[in-house]
Amino acid sequence: MKTNFTKVLIMLAFTAALASCSKKNNADTIAADPGNYILAVTPTSLTGVADYLLTASDLEKGTISAVGNGIEQDGSYRYYVTANDKFFSMLYGQGNPGAVTTYNILNGKLNKLSNFQSETVQAFAPVNDDILMLKIPRAITNPLANFYRVNTNSLLIAGEGTINTQTILNNGETAFFSWIKQVGTKVYAPIFSIKACCGAAFGTAFPDNAWIAVFSYPDMKLEKVINDNRTSFIGRYFTDGLAVVENGDTYAFSSSVAVSSGTTLTSTKPSAITRIKSGTTEFDQTYFMDFEAASNGYVITDWLYLGSNNFVANVILKANRGAYTTGTALAIVNVANKTFKLVSGMPDVKDIKSVTSNNYTPKDGKVAYFGVNLNSGLNYVYKIDASTATATQGLKVEGGVIAAIQHLK
Repeated sequence: MKTNFTKVLIMLAFTAALASCSKKNNADTIAADPGNYILAVTPTSLTGVADYLLTASDLEKGTISAVGNGIEQDGSYRYYVTANDKFFSMLYGQGNPGAVTTYNILNGKLNKLSNFQSETVQAFAPVNDDILMLKIPRAITNPLANFYRVNTNSLLIAGEGTINTQTILNNGETAFFSWIKQVGTKVYAPIFSIKACCGAAFGTAFPDNAWIAVFSYPDMKLEKVINDNRTSFIGRYFTDGLAVVENGDTYAFSSSVAVSSGTTLTSTKPSAITRIKSGTTEFDQTYFMDFEAASNGYVITDWLYLGSNNFVANVILKANRGAYTTGTALAIVNVANKTFKLVSGMPDVKDIKSVTSNNYTPKDGKVAYFGVNLNSGLNYVYKIDASTATATQGLKVEGGVIAAIQHLK
């Protein structure tokens, strides 16, 4: 593994040419669809293959195909983030360094801006003009998490450092960050408390507590840890459990899927949503949404903030929940009113193979676009309308399953 991340990042290879893949001609190939929507599609004909990035002009109608179209990505495990009107394609190297490729849109087509190697990271998010990335250890022999700040203007490393994960909680366990989020001028990092021994994976002796580490930025100095014993940990592995709404309040969800060891869930707390009021760094004890009660038996496993206090939430019946299980049913949740309504118009959950976790909303409080991959092999973008809690089938995607949907100007 490379140890000098800075030198690697400085050696960026800039190019303005598209890196389109070469494929066999096919008379039935659907023509490319230039546009400002970006869809990551994983080919279905092969296993262990790389994603292709496709553009689309409209998410509500039409057909696009990965056959004969798109830009092939390097490596088979890719994750995506949009910041500063740029699209970052990040390879999860499973412990090894991986490529990070950056694109913008020119005349409806993807334009590669840079390509470089980075360490494999477990959490990343836009913060100011940076992409903040965290490489987080679990082994007791390695207490240091590494952070890297990639500036989205220069596409160069802006800073790096370490965080001691074994001195944060002071409970004999290691802090593992489920994700990171900019809140005001700070960075909030929800925490798994995990046993730093015995091969316990993400097991904890504290399944009924939630913690958030609050860091200054850009130096990433730990300022305080806030906690709440009304829920289990916030978010899930590789899942953002925080959202900041227009008035600056921060909402947090818990799926209540903590384990002591193995796969048996041990938290006694319900799946719930809590709040940190704007300008404070404490959980608001006057606010609590018991998600299981409000939904009549569902657990929240992921969410997308639309604006105006509205979320599209991935949900699953409590009896079917698991530490790594994402619900394929969708619901509209308003955190201000503490309301829940299942989305109608979606395929039956038994017919859904997967729902994308990286989805697009213009943040108008009204609509979102989710990828829905069916067991039949058909794959569509669905428009979700928050006002009516309905889903409408839109763009058809052929030649692969939808992995992400994003938009650039």
